[in-house]
Amino acid sequence: MDSDTLKVLIAMVCYMLVVIGIGLFFAKRAQENSENYFLGGRSLGPWVAAMSAEASDMSGWLLMGLPGVAYWCGLADAAWTAIGLAIGTYINWLIVAKRLRRYSAVSGDAITIPDFLSNRYHEDKKVILGISALLILVFFTVYASSCFVTCGKLFSSLFDTDYHTMMILGAVFVVFYTVVGGFLAESASDFMQAVVMFCALIAIVGFGVYNAGGFGEVIDNAKEIPGYLSLTSLATPQVDADGVQQASAGLPLFGEATEYGIITILSTASWGLGYFGVPQVLLRFMAIRKVDELKKSRRIATVWCVISLASAVFIGLIGRSLFPFTDELATKSLSENVFVVLAQTMLHPLFAGVIMAGILAATISSSDSYLLIAASAFSKNIFEGIIKKDASDKTVMHVSRVILILISLVGMIIAWDDQSVIFTLVSFAWAGFGATFGPIILFSLFWKRTTREAAVCGMLAGGIMVFVWNMLIKPMGGIFGIYELLPAFLVSCVVIVIVSLITKEPSQQIYDEFERARNYND
Repeated sequence: MDSDTLKVLIAMVCYMLVVIGIGLFFAKRAQENSENYFLGGRSLGPWVAAMSAEASDMSGWLLMGLPGVAYWCGLADAAWTAIGLAIGTYINWLIVAKRLRRYSAVSGDAITIPDFLSNRYHEDKKVILGISALLILVFFTVYASSCFVTCGKLFSSLFDTDYHTMMILGAVFVVFYTVVGGFLAESASDFMQAVVMFCALIAIVGFGVYNAGGFGEVIDNAKEIPGYLSLTSLATPQVDADGVQQASAGLPLFGEATEYGIITILSTASWGLGYFGVPQVLLRFMAIRKVDELKKSRRIATVWCVISLASAVFIGLIGRSLFPFTDELATKSLSENVFVVLAQTMLHPLFAGVIMAGILAATISSSDSYLLIAASAFSKNIFEGIIKKDASDKTVMHVSRVILILISLVGMIIAWDDQSVIFTLVSFAWAGFGATFGPIILFSLFWKRTTREAAVCGMLAGGIMVFVWNMLIKPMGGIFGIYELLPAFLVSCVVIVIVSLITKEPSQQIYDEFERARNYND
């Protein structure tokens, strides 16, 4: 290991020690009871709630996946994704946060999303509880695998080591940290990591523009590639049979730009719909200490999100300007290392190490959320809620840790392929949550006529359609090649409305609780 690499490693190790310190600091409080461990006792302030929600949501794909998409095929795909996410962030904080915080407190003081949905419909037989918990397990396992891929790519690229070894080491660190600290440690460190991520993005944009010769140079370079800078067309890299981009005289080869029509734009922008169903964000709404602090949180979260997403997209364009063609970024999978390559090239090793910690920050902040929520879905909702209803709080927490480790093992198996594309893994899991939980969360909060049967059918319809569209319909191409979240979300909504109207009206008790939640003040 040369001296520069050692300096990068030292900076990253120092960062990891700080993260572990936060986990140990909150460990005692986290172990007091399952509510503290899983929801932090509803004690989050507006800054921590906002920043931890965004950091846990964005994950390593913000620093690797999204810049990689922009680098590989230009502005359209990345920009419309970012626009959809920015709008979705604002609307979610505006209309869902306050109602969910109130309703979750009124309906049995729910501390997980399955808890809330089950309590909302006054279940005797815990059908909603079981189905929603299982769906969380499935999609969060995929999510966790995307984080492990990020760890593997980051460390193998930095230190020229084996991807699989680095992926495993990264996963072990995340598991240890999550087991020790619980939700409070996760949220506190996520706040710090949101700051690190934000600073890392801004720093790379600033240094990148300077090294490229100015903003105009970046734009002029992008204009030379057919469709690269357009919002209505897509650049098409010419690749060989192995997916490696071809070059001539050191310059990358592109084919004719492909159309990026209105249907595709709506499909890509529909990423914003996912926000209504992602548990890691919804839990922050439930955990904030006071309802009237949500307005401040909304402003903080929206500003952070807009600036971070715009920076991530522009980093891809900067990368194509500074490195029009390089073996390090020559495939769609490798292009996700553009952030790493820029940091290593432009910055002093110690500063590069801090910037690399930004990627590690994004990965940790997301993976600990995913693992904790998935583990709580099983231990609280399936084990305690269905299998062993008299289980002690201590037993539930022990089961949670065992499940957390098992989920991590499955996630590592999914992440074993070193050609995995982070953006692809994240997009599938995001669609799963958006279509499974998004519609029923919205209907549960805003339409009191929604029935228990509709909740079950809507969740199943959305979840199944994500798989069906992704694996069977989307490969047909054409109009069917749209992102699976949009059709699955719409199908779930239609099913919820139809089933609610043809099934027995909810009880007066549920109606009364709905009205109490609307007027609840903590």
